[in-house]
Amino acid sequence: MNKIVYVEDEIEVGQLIAAYLKKHDIDVIIETRGDRAEEVILNENPDLVLLDIMLPGKDGMSLCRDLRTQWQGPIVLLTSLDSDMNHILALEMGANDYILKTTPPAVLLARLRLHLRQKQQHAPSEERTVTQRHSRMVSFGKLSIDMLNRQVVLDGEIIALSTADFDLLWELASHAGQILNRDVLLQTLRGVSYDGMDRSIDVAISRLRKKLYDSATEPFRIKTIRNKGYLFAPQAWEKDSE
Repeated sequence: MNKIVYVEDEIEVGQLIAAYLKKHDIDVIIETRGDRAEEVILNENPDLVLLDIMLPGKDGMSLCRDLRTQWQGPIVLLTSLDSDMNHILALEMGANDYILKTTPPAVLLARLRLHLRQKQQHAPSEERTVTQRHSRMVSFGKLSIDMLNRQVVLDGEIIALSTADFDLLWELASHAGQILNRDVLLQTLRGVSYDGMDRSIDVAISRLRKKLYDSATEPFRIKTIRNKGYLFAPQAWEKDSE
């Protein structure tokens, strides 16, 4: 059974969602305060964290941001705030998804299961051989990406990435020198088609560039190919990070 920590200050809402998810083999631990949630999450080490935004003690956005430096599992914002700005900010803070409370329970369950499946697919396996371990690591100049341990090192510095950002980087690096468009990336990483409006990939690319010391105005490591998509430049990692 999967385990979720759900941070929600409205007890009835939390209990209703917890009861529904438990019927579908997802155990839910409810925490009502944002300022206590971080300790609970690190102690419980759940498969997924579900956060409301408006919380006493510490808001969900700040909690998401602070968690990302210590915990790399999927984080989903579940909120009544229907705002594009909040949606973008949540992704910038490292959230994997932003779901409205008005979403039907069955759809919420499907989206949570998607994130849980993705986490399981990328979980390290003790049965991997040394050969497989090496095949799951790629290096480009001063950049190394270790899929088994889900670690990124650039010029000797460990780069902290969310689960979603690591998956995106791995996908780009696995196709170094090739152009990948939004539809391909969304289908591969989230199992959905590009609807012409979704900017989550663009936001994630921008976040990756910042963390990997790429230029925001003239990116040379993860390039934008106009009207086509994004290209991971394999030779650009020889340059010193600025």
